[in-house]
Formats: sequence, C-alpha cells, structure tokens
Amino acid sequence: MQNLIDFLHFLRKKKIDELNEVQTDIQYIKEDASLVERRRMELYRARDKYLTKMQKQAGDLQEPKSWFSSSINKDNNDLKYASAKTHGGVPTGNFHHKDVDGKSQASSIVAQAREASSVLTSQHTSQSSLAVIRKKRVQSQFNDLQQCYLQKRRQLVNPSQNNDKKDADDMQREGYSSALSDFQSVLSTFTQYSRLRVIAELRHGELYHSANIVSSIEFDRDDELFATADVSRRIKVFNFSTIVNEPPEAHCPVVEIPTRSKLSCLSWNKHTKNHIASSDYEGTVFVWDVNTQQSVMEYEEHEKRVWSVDFSRIEPSMLVSGSDDCKVKIWCTRQESSAINIDMKANICCVKYNPGSSNHIAVGSVDHHIHYYDLRNTSHPLHVFSGHQKTVSYVKFLSNDELASASTDSTLRLWDVKHHLPVRTFRGHTNEKNFVGLSVNNDFLACGSETNEVYSYHKAISKPLTWHRFGTPNVDDSDEEPGSYFISAVCWKNDSPTLLAANSLGTIKVLVLAT
Repeated sequence: MQNLIDFLHFLRKKKIDELNEVQTDIQYIKEDASLVERRRMELYRARDKYLTKMQKQAGDLQEPKSWFSSSINKDNNDLKYASAKTHGGVPTGNFHHKDVDGKSQASSIVAQAREASSVLTSQHTSQSSLAVIRKKRVQSQFNDLQQCYLQKRRQLVNPSQNNDKKDADDMQREGYSSALSDFQSVLSTFTQYSRLRVIAELRHGELYHSANIVSSIEFDRDDELFATADVSRRIKVFNFSTIVNEPPEAHCPVVEIPTRSKLSCLSWNKHTKNHIASSDYEGTVFVWDVNTQQSVMEYEEHEKRVWSVDFSRIEPSMLVSGSDDCKVKIWCTRQESSAINIDMKANICCVKYNPGSSNHIAVGSVDHHIHYYDLRNTSHPLHVFSGHQKTVSYVKFLSNDELASASTDSTLRLWDVKHHLPVRTFRGHTNEKNFVGLSVNNDFLACGSETNEVYSYHKAISKPLTWHRFGTPNVDDSDEEPGSYFISAVCWKNDSPTLLAANSLGTIKVLVLAT
C-alpha cells in the first residue's frame, strides 16, 4: 500500500508539472500569436495603402484630359505672356513641344503607376500560391518545428541578466521576444527552399571508370577556385566562375597536380591563398603551392593511410592529420617533423580544427565517438561525444560552439561543444559503408547518400530540407550495378546557398537551393 500511494503521489506531481508547462506554453503562444497578428496587419495595411495610392495616381492621371491640358496650356500662356512682356511685343513662338513633353511625362507616370499596380497584384497572386506550398511544408515537419519553437521559448522562462537585456532590446525594437525572432528566422529559412537546382555540371575523367571517385572537393579562401582530389592520383583546380558561366567544352582545370598515391582529403590554407594540403593512401601529408604546382612540405611520419587533413583558420602555419595508424598529428609548416602526436587506440577517419581556436580539434574514429581535444593538454580529451552507432566519418564546425558529425549509421548529429551536449540527430539519407561527404554553412548541412542523392538539412530540423538525385547512367555502358553509385564529396560555397557535389562516377554538379 505504501508503494502504491508513493507511486500515485509521484504520478500526480508529474502530471501537475506537465499541466503547468502546457499552460505556460499556451500563454506565450497566445502572446506571440497576438504580436504576430498585429505585425501582419500593419504590413497588410502598408501594402494596401501603397497599392491604393498607386491606383489612385494612375486613375487621376487618366481622368479629365483637361487636367494636364489646362495646366500645360496655362503654363504656355504664362510663358508666352512673359516672353511678350520681356520683348515688348506680341506674344510669339511655338510652344507645341512643351505640350508634347507634358503629355509624354503624364503618359510615363500613368505607365509607371499601372506597372506598379500590376506588379503588386501579380506578387499577391504569386505569394498566395507560395503560401499554400509553404503551409504544406510546415505541416509535413510540424513536430520538429513545434519542438524548435517550444525549446527556444522555454529558454526565456528563467533567462540570465544578459539575456533579459537582449530580450528587452528585441521587444523594444520589434515587439518580438528574441526567441520568437529566432524561430521566425528558422521558419522563414526552412520554408524558403524546396529543391536543389542544378546550375552547372562537370565530368571529372572518363565515364564509368572506378578511378573517378572524387574523394574531396573544397573551395579556396575566396571561393574563386575549387579543388578536387580523387583516387586517380591528381589534384585538379577549377575556376568556379568558368564552370558556372562557360559552356562544357571550357570546363578544364586551371591547374593539375600529379601525386604519387591515391588521395583522400584536401584542405585549403585559410590565409595563404595558393597553399593546399593533401593526404593520401600511403600515409603522406603534402602542402602544395598551386601556382608552381610543387610541394612546399612533405610529411611521412604516418605508418598507414591518412584519411583527413585540415588547416587551422587561426594559425595558418598549423595543420592536423588523422590516420589508420590510430594517430593524430599536428604539423607546422615551419618545421619538418610533427609538433604534437596523439595516440588514439582506434583508426582515425576525420579531424577538424575549431574555427575559433588553434588549440581545439575534433577527432572522429571507428570507435563510434568524437574526441574533443585541447592541444595544450593531450593526455585526455576535453570531452568524448557519444551517440553514433558506427564509425564517425566526418566532423565539421558550424560555429565555434556547434559541431556536426556524420557516421555510417546513416545519421548526422549536431553537438554543443561549449556545454558538451547533444543537440539533434538528422535522418533521411543512406550511409552504411562509404565516405559520402559532409559540409556545413551557417544554418545548413549537406551530405551525400548511397542512393546517389545529395541531401541538405536545416540545423534546427531533423528531417531533410531537400535532396537531389544524380542521374543514373545507362547500365549497359557501365561495369557496375546501378545501385552502387553514391555521392562521395560535398562542399558549400561560403555564406551562399550554392553547393558542389560529386559522385562515385566523377560527375560534379553545382547546385543551388531554390524555391
């Protein structure tokens, strides 16, 4: 009986807490709905006022012809009188051109008003159809969006003093809380895009040849060039503008660097534009000068294949590599041997510097974990992020505090490296055995799939934002099964909705997020 009464009391308390939370949720949903409705009506009134003004202007200009003609004739008579008075004689001169100019001006204003009115009307019609599409997108991801809104809104229940001030500033400026503004941004971005549109396509090598697999694709510091690494032992550098704007016959590399071994990864130096690092299957890390096509540094300490290499954004002379020999090595371009060596006891698949620090790196390995290190003390990681069920194949930073990871468990995960917390798991693509690429850009993540599709995600939503399927070639012309093609590398253009994606056949597409 004691156990039963304890259980019932605990259950009652739990349900009261849930009820209180729901009542609190309902209260600020009502408050936010009132704010948004008021703002929406203000925008409608402003639009209608402008439309009415333009229509009235168009109507007034067309109504009595005498409005312009009398005004212009009056101007003409006044000018004639003034001319006669000045010259002391009878008013003379032909002022017909003044009348023509006035009518022309009136006609121009009428046309502009009609055009503005027509544009606003067509925009209203277009927006109505877009609203239906966007409403469907919201409904399809309602649970994720609901969770995102409530999570942001509940964070304001016990805000810190700084957050209080920020929230007050936001309320004063827009009438919105910071949480509502943040969620509006998520919702707006999420509903803005519905597809990936192809704007250019590049064939990388011989069609249907297994050596065409593009293992890495990266933009340079200024997003003017991009480089590809593949298992055919060549680094190829392309001019992005040429690929997008010129016909296919002009899609040739501006630089081509032969290498000794199959390549696994590339990383452009974030400060020295012409320097790029590569890692290969023999365990060598190179730093190349793309202008001279010669190696600047060559590091051969790894004993097995090196899967990943990355330059530090903060300290351009530093780079990190990870290998199948279970070691992470920190290199400096000013010295020939490694500066730091970390023995991980597991094969390393990916390494990445924190963009805001030259002392912090993330390491993904076959032990299913992400190890986050402070290089000033490598005896133990700062934190080990657990959650993936299989090998961690990629790690990328969205910001100084946000880390994304990809795994062959067919998921991406988002982590808070500041507070050492899991944030979200993304599912939708298929990835069980291959390296399919991962790239991040502000609010967006992109990865490949073993279904020969490239997927994009919004960081606040666990399901795909959109995806694009690469065309399947004629099976008769290929030695491989149609289901064996996969996306092998992806890369966002910085601060842009443009994405590069390559597949195992060597096809590279330039895609852009579109409505």
